[in-house]
Amino acid sequence: MSLKLGVIGGGVMAEAIISCLIEKNIYSSSDIIISEPSVNRRQFWQEKYGVITTAENQQILDNSDVIILAVKPQILSTVISNLTLNSQEKKPLIISILAGVSLDKLAQGFAQFPLVRVMPNTPAIVGEAMTAITPNNLVSENQLNLTLSLFKAIGSVIEIPEYLMDAVTGLSGSGPAFVALMIEALADGGVASGLPRVIALELATQTVLGTAQLVKQKNLHPALLKDQVTSPGGTTIAGVAQLEKNGFRSAIISAVTAAYKRSQELG
Repeated sequence: MSLKLGVIGGGVMAEAIISCLIEKNIYSSSDIIISEPSVNRRQFWQEKYGVITTAENQQILDNSDVIILAVKPQILSTVISNLTLNSQEKKPLIISILAGVSLDKLAQGFAQFPLVRVMPNTPAIVGEAMTAITPNNLVSENQLNLTLSLFKAIGSVIEIPEYLMDAVTGLSGSGPAFVALMIEALADGGVASGLPRVIALELATQTVLGTAQLVKQKNLHPALLKDQVTSPGGTTIAGVAQLEKNGFRSAIISAVTAAYKRSQELG
């Protein structure tokens, strides 16, 4: 059995990546093997995506050219201790999406393996991820290009020095949760103002989506866009004043830095 792509850990982030790669025909289901300890989760993968599944991580290591490591950072040492790592003549490329786990720490377990540390986010499910990558010095140019092509298939990609990776984790890795809270809060505000919940949520979601596209496509600084919307004595400046009064920007900054610090702790 010769399998191209293996995944150790079949959780939410793994699903976000693999579902998009299958949908875009980057990999066929028959070329993917996923190891997952939960019987129910393995059945889910088989029924929904048609991939090969196993409970044995060693099968991933023995049969894959590229491996996405997608377990919880806290169990990495257990995963590594149960692998026979010297059984491969050609070592597969290891792509780690583990928050906070450095290349040096990965190399302690996967010695002499080509390693890429990657931080994607859950908008990968709809092909709109933001992913940062950092390779070690054993990654060939072809392997780096392969990694870039995989993650470009699920959104945007940047290559960064590793010392920035924890900050990326705090911002774009954790950021979807912060944005989701903001969408929910906008919708709640609409409901408080008399809108039906369904309409309020649609308005809030499209407002956030459209604003993000406007900032990106027109290369607008967010402050400039805010100023364009905010007319003298109008409704928007009244709302902005309340946000400032309640520390909205400080809360967002604190959320990102707290996530950044937690990423450092996990490492």
